[in-house]
Amino acid sequence: MPAAQRTTAWPLALAAICLIVYASLYPFADWRNQGISPLRFLTAPLPKYWTGFDVGANLLGYAPLGFLLALSALRSRRVSRAVSVAVLGSALLSLAMEMLQSYLPSRIPSNVDLALNTLGAWLGACCAWALQKVGVVDRWSRFRARWFAQNARGALVLLVLWPPALLFPASVPLGLGQVFERLESALAEALADTPFLEWMPMRELELQPLVPIAELLCVTLGALIPCLLGYCVIRTRWQRATFSVAMIAVGMAASGLSAALSYGPQHAWAWLDLPVQVGIGLAAVLALALLALPRRAAAALTLLALAIHLGLLNQAPANPYFAQTLQTWEQGRFIRFHGLVQWLGWLWPYAAMLYVLARLSGRERPPSAKT
Repeated sequence: MPAAQRTTAWPLALAAICLIVYASLYPFADWRNQGISPLRFLTAPLPKYWTGFDVGANLLGYAPLGFLLALSALRSRRVSRAVSVAVLGSALLSLAMEMLQSYLPSRIPSNVDLALNTLGAWLGACCAWALQKVGVVDRWSRFRARWFAQNARGALVLLVLWPPALLFPASVPLGLGQVFERLESALAEALADTPFLEWMPMRELELQPLVPIAELLCVTLGALIPCLLGYCVIRTRWQRATFSVAMIAVGMAASGLSAALSYGPQHAWAWLDLPVQVGIGLAAVLALALLALPRRAAAALTLLALAIHLGLLNQAPANPYFAQTLQTWEQGRFIRFHGLVQWLGWLWPYAAMLYVLARLSGRERPPSAKT
């Protein structure tokens, strides 16, 4: 397949599979053989109790996977088999998850869940097929060819995952990748009662909240990084300007939605205080000032911005309202979704660093952006 037509649907489908596995097998604890066949649920009576939320979650949980798998097949020109391959792959994944749940006492495998997952995947796959038939997929291909470089797939996947990553509450708005304190605690717990614990460098003082100027810089970089990442693959200056405005708006919307889900709709914009407003405004000004930056220079600046952002962010303590947030989200319904976006929020900037490093290490030297 030509590089220009390499689809982002397949990497996004892999991400969807990882998220489904996480949501299906969480909390990954107390595995045991309960003395029953893992396939017994297939012939079990239908459950007596179910809710509309359960039906919707099982349908919608697999619809994106069916859509992305079918879209991958369609973009690979395997049109006649696209829907069948997507539904079969999704059904096998659902079957595997239900079988594994029989070894988790906290989870209950269900034939209804399997049927709803398969139906959701079929609906998603049919949606992709319909979009292909009416020409939407081809129009997207032409749009992508006009706007983005040939090797833009990795950047596009990261940019699509950035707004969901922002749904996890952070101690600093638009701050992703705050893992130092958690890694330190996890390592200390793992090395407890061993002589290696003494080898760990111990902090004399607890981490302190960032001062306003440091918070401002952190917010600025948090909003600017996805813009710079887009500049690595976007062709022209006016396209970059449009993209940067859209990304900053999407980032603010995702942060507002996160606050609304975590603390209530009345607090959706409580995080947007003066330092944050100034930081976002400064990010917009810098994004516009850097429109003419060559793609390779944009990649180098993205790497520098990520390093400074992570260095600042990991000097701040974890969100003190995290425990309260978990209680606010409905236990048993949103807790697994919360865990998913938490991992996205932790890992996104490090995945972006790896992508930019790989891009900088390549031999290709793309031309600078044109007007």
